[in-house]
Formats: sequence, structure tokens, C-alpha cells
Amino acid sequence: MIVNNYFKFDFKLLELAAKAEQECKEEFANIDEIAEYNGAKVLSAFINNKVSESCFYGSSGYGYGDVGRDTLDRVYSEVLGAEDALVRHNFVSGTHALSVALFGVLRSGDRFVSITGKPYDTLEEVIGISGYDGNGSLKDFGIIYSQMDLLENGQADIDSIKKVVKGAKVAYIQKSRGYSLRPSFTTDDIAEMVKAVREVSPDTIVIVDNCYGEFVEKREPTDVGADLIIGSLIKNPGGGIAQTGGYIAGRKDLVELCSYRLTCVGMGKEVGCTLNQNKEMFMGLFFAPDVVANAVKTATFAMRLFTMLGFECFPKQDEKRGDIITAIRLGNEDLLTAFCQGIQKGAPIDSFVTPEAWDMPGYESKVIMAAGAFNMGASIELSADAPIREPYAAWLQGGITYTSGKIGIMLAVQEMLNRELIKL
Repeated sequence: MIVNNYFKFDFKLLELAAKAEQECKEEFANIDEIAEYNGAKVLSAFINNKVSESCFYGSSGYGYGDVGRDTLDRVYSEVLGAEDALVRHNFVSGTHALSVALFGVLRSGDRFVSITGKPYDTLEEVIGISGYDGNGSLKDFGIIYSQMDLLENGQADIDSIKKVVKGAKVAYIQKSRGYSLRPSFTTDDIAEMVKAVREVSPDTIVIVDNCYGEFVEKREPTDVGADLIIGSLIKNPGGGIAQTGGYIAGRKDLVELCSYRLTCVGMGKEVGCTLNQNKEMFMGLFFAPDVVANAVKTATFAMRLFTMLGFECFPKQDEKRGDIITAIRLGNEDLLTAFCQGIQKGAPIDSFVTPEAWDMPGYESKVIMAAGAFNMGASIELSADAPIREPYAAWLQGGITYTSGKIGIMLAVQEMLNRELIKL
């Protein structure tokens, strides 16, 4: 357990945290085994694709013949079990990469079905669920959207998928829980959904929002038949080092269509300078399996500690995990605010800042976000965010080192104690 020279934790909290950590030992051993497997996979891909120092130098202008960019695409495609990949620093977020993929493969009159319920808040205006007519959403371009509710236990309704997805151009899966308390989907869950789609509609393109899920398991959705997976480099695969960016990986023909949307038709992946971002993207991917392991350990410790404190956490201890997120139902705005402000006090950057709820672009409700990160908004670094609405839950993610992640969690509890919102 940590030495209390630098952080003046309540003695009872130290005892409880030590007990929580002890109870996580078996899970931690499993996390380390997954990290070792994925680390070997990444190292093998670097060796097989002959990554060299020349890959680190950035290009300018059009970026023709950028060796590092093209090699990074090949490394990602091998690591993710895909035919091809589009990895670029100029994806500004995971939502941007998802938007590029959807606009890349969908055409006017196509039907697009989310088979895992309502997608993440920031995609609503992209799809046309919210926003206004004429803003350039998929709806504006004549894309027909529908979504299937999940079962009461949060799992996909396999029987209904087979009825609804037939003839759809795209079946969309969100791996992570988003701002909901449903389980994150494991790769096995996704394999079952892909199988259901293929049985009735073999030409339907299965797209998976893989944000927060990379390297949490040994397999990725592309390993079990997904046609495209999409993610952000300031989440798992950037390893806390990539300064920005995202990726799209999967079938070669579909990745090419997506590249036409990112740049322009006829040029696609052949253009796009890298502006000295290659080295950070290579390094981030190399470190990612171990960094993700630290984030999963942090999330697991938080789940155990807050369960001991009497709060409901998701996932529960006996559930398989498909992402790095732990959702903690805190029950009211005061506890939620204290939790996030305590997390902020444990950040290496901007620990002195007090987060407050605000009208964040792309979200329906006010959002409070604790995020003191080396890269702004990088949710592989310890962060917590929550919309100020029922069920007043915080969605916790990240922790590039387990020590700093654990201390951040304990500071959140200490803040709640200091305000006399809880007792030990």
C-alpha cells in the first residue's frame, strides 16, 4: 500500500484501500497476462513491418511517399487483425473517425441500424437524431437510421437483430457503455452479434465503435468478423503518448472508401503529411498494452473500493470487462461533484483546478469532467466525467500508471469524506 508521506489520507481509508487492493489480486494477474499477450502481438507487428528510425520523420505538404505513415498503417492492421488501416493525426477525435467511416461507406437511401441501442451522445448530430435539418447530418443525405433497444440485462437482442438487420447497409455496434450503465460488450459478445448479422444479411457491413476497448482483451472485433473498427489515439491505442489522432481498420475496400472521405476521392491514403507526429504514434502503440493494463487495474480497484463503500458499480466484480471504464452510481449531484473534484486533485496536470459542470459541445446535459492530462482530453489518462442527470453516475477511465490512478481514486474518496458526504 502507498506510503502516506505525501497525501494525508484518513487512516480508515488506507485500511479499506489495502483490503480492496488485496481482493483484486486475482483480477490483476489476469490483466497482466492479457497485457503480456498483447505486448508480444504489438512487438511482433513492429518487427514484421521493419519499423526503423526513418519511419519517425514527418513529411510536409502533400505527404507523398511518407514511409512512416504507410508503415504505421501496416502495423496497426496487423495488430488489429485487419486487412488495412487508416491511422492519422488529423482525426480530431473518436467521433470524427466514426463520422468519416459512416459517411465513407453509406450512400443516399442506405439503411443504417444501431444494434446496441442509442449511440454515444456526440454521434447524435452526426446521425441526425438531434440538431437541425440542413446541418449536413447523415439524415440530410438521405440515410435511413434506426436503432434496436437492448434487453433488460443490457445484452443485445440476438433474435431481433436477425429480424431487423436484413438488407441494411450497416449494422453498428458500440463496444463501450457510453453514458449508460449497461455492460460493455466483450469480443465474444460481438462475435455473436456478427454471426447473427451474417446469417440473415451477409452483405451488411458491421462497424464497431471500438473506443475504450483496445487491448482490454486478447482479441479485437476485427478478429471475429467485424468489417470496420474505429477508435481514438488519445484513448487506449495512443498509450498516453500520441498527442492526437484516430484510426479506422478493417476490410481494405472499406478503408479506402473512408480514406476518400478523409481526404478526397482518387487520393485517399496516398496524401496527408504527418508533421512530425509519427514517432509519438508509434511509441504510443508500443506502450499501449501496458498502459491499458494500468487503466484496467485502476478501474478494477475503483470498482472494488466503491463497492465496499456501498455504491453500485458497473461492471461488477464477477462480470467480464470489455473496456477500461468503471461507472459508479453516486446518487446525487453533491457526491458526483465531490468525486470529480477529488479525481482532479490527483491529476499530475492542473491539480489545482476545480472542475464545474458546463454546457459541453455535443452533449444534451451539462457535463462535469475531471481531466488533468498531459494531452488535453486524453481519457487513457485518469479522468472522470458525468452528465448532471439521473442516475448521477460518474464514468471513470484511464490511469497511465497504476500508482497515480490508485491515488486519484483515493483522493476522490477523501474529498467526499472531507465534505462529510460519506462516513467510514
